Amino acid sequence: MKRIILLAVLLTIVLTGKAQTNHDKTVEKLANPLTSGGKLNPDQAIMDVRHYTIALNVDFNKKSINGYTVIDVIMAKPTNLLVFNLLDSFVISQVWVNHQKEPFIYKNNLIKINLSKELAAGKASVKIVYGGKPHVARRPPWDDGFTWTKDSTGHAWMAITAEAMGGKLYFPSKDHPSDEPNEGVDLLITVPKNLVVAGPGLLQKVTRHDTTATYHWKTNYTINNYSILFNVGDYAVVSRKYKTVDGHIVPLQFYVLREHESKAAHHLDVFEKTIHEQEKYFGEYPWAKEKIAIAETPHLGMEHQTMNAYGNKFRYTKVGGEDYDGLMHHEFGHEWWGNKVTAKDWADYWIHEGINTFGDALYVREFEGENAYIKLFQQSALSFGNKIPIVIGKDIDEEAAYNGDIYGKGAFFIHTIRYVMGDSLFFPAIKKFVTSPRYTYSNLVNTDDVEQFFSKESGRDLKPLFDLYIRSINKLEVHIKQLKNDKYLIQLDNIDIPLPMEITTDTGTKKMILDKKGITIESKLLPVVDRDTYYLKKTIFE
Repeated sequence: MKRIILLAVLLTIVLTGKAQTNHDKTVEKLANPLTSGGKLNPDQAIMDVRHYTIALNVDFNKKSINGYTVIDVIMAKPTNLLVFNLLDSFVISQVWVNHQKEPFIYKNNLIKINLSKELAAGKASVKIVYGGKPHVARRPPWDDGFTWTKDSTGHAWMAITAEAMGGKLYFPSKDHPSDEPNEGVDLLITVPKNLVVAGPGLLQKVTRHDTTATYHWKTNYTINNYSILFNVGDYAVVSRKYKTVDGHIVPLQFYVLREHESKAAHHLDVFEKTIHEQEKYFGEYPWAKEKIAIAETPHLGMEHQTMNAYGNKFRYTKVGGEDYDGLMHHEFGHEWWGNKVTAKDWADYWIHEGINTFGDALYVREFEGENAYIKLFQQSALSFGNKIPIVIGKDIDEEAAYNGDIYGKGAFFIHTIRYVMGDSLFFPAIKKFVTSPRYTYSNLVNTDDVEQFFSKESGRDLKPLFDLYIRSINKLEVHIKQLKNDKYLIQLDNIDIPLPMEITTDTGTKKMILDKKGITIESKLLPVVDRDTYYLKKTIFE
């Protein structure tokens, strides 16, 4: 069954008024029963994944992969059973646990290793040898899988998309957002020697054989499952050095198809502007010890740590009179929101997409000014589906958690928080959150963490706002009651928290504090509340 979600939530498109194809999964999402997340398997809950080593040969003729994955774990307590996720499209030939061959059952997308003797608590290493044809994406990036294609010059070109399915798409893993390999990943990918592999982290070496080449990519950072992947193509690597906001020198690279190499320099100029702007609001690029990179892909794009997928075909709009790639800006923003700050439960998916989409609006503010930023949100407020809450519970899988409002409505909510807090508190606070060790890298977060943080930074309890806008589909109800000819009572009906509100009367616009009790004003004209649309609201006249 094909499920189509119509969205108008990519804020950069709303701003520019240009027709640009939307990013990651903001146009439509294909139903996928093999999604990641949900309630954590109790047999996996006692396992802490520390590192993956994935060594694979890629056969373009057969559209297959074969090799092995080593999973280094720490067990919280002794066990006789280990459970890993892997789609059923493969054949597993052997399994070792601590160099001891073990029996296993592989079905229903699970590998169950029934150990010959109890595995003690502590460190363990599991090696799984497998091969076969991975699931093929029907319409990436909205559908996950491998894309096997060719560029216009006839060279083989392969890409992987895995956000919904997760790492189990092609390697044995503990496929749950609550556990990332804290010590990173090694990828050893062997391809035909005329092709290049683009991967996460830093390229350690390339070992060339008679007809093939093995690329060893390594990241020492924690990394989410769906970012553990690689792309293969006839790439030229166009590089320069980038100086971060904190003064570190980081390689800036574009793995661009050789046929498009002439376009790379200008595109990196556009990219640098995006990086500078993101660093201004969210702090230093999170992976400064490795690299900043994008790889050209046959699909539109996706956030992949230190090697974002880029397939927007150099289609630019204008922001502030200069070329801007909204798709690239959004996907790159996930280096902070999604990769550095990561939700431990897909139920809190909006933290990735909503705050990141708010970050897209900040680019508008930076280069076209506050009025353009305000108009952007005024327009986007008309587009929300508002059929289900942004957060619908806990232990939710990616398929259930995904709905279009996590982008636009999530961004609008942060826009509201900015207004309620005021810029002098808000901008330092959001940077503090995304740069704090408590909420980043291996320390995963949920909506309660965000709520409690901004409540503390604002000096007031913001839970009623989170409950209204994030945990329900209600709008703020503003009640305007005419008392006599020129007098009006203005009050909030459905929230018990005083809120700043701009009220426009015949004498102009003033910021006032509204609550359930309300305030009485005089005006020869009908008052207008929140003219610039800082709140999603319903105005009731009486």
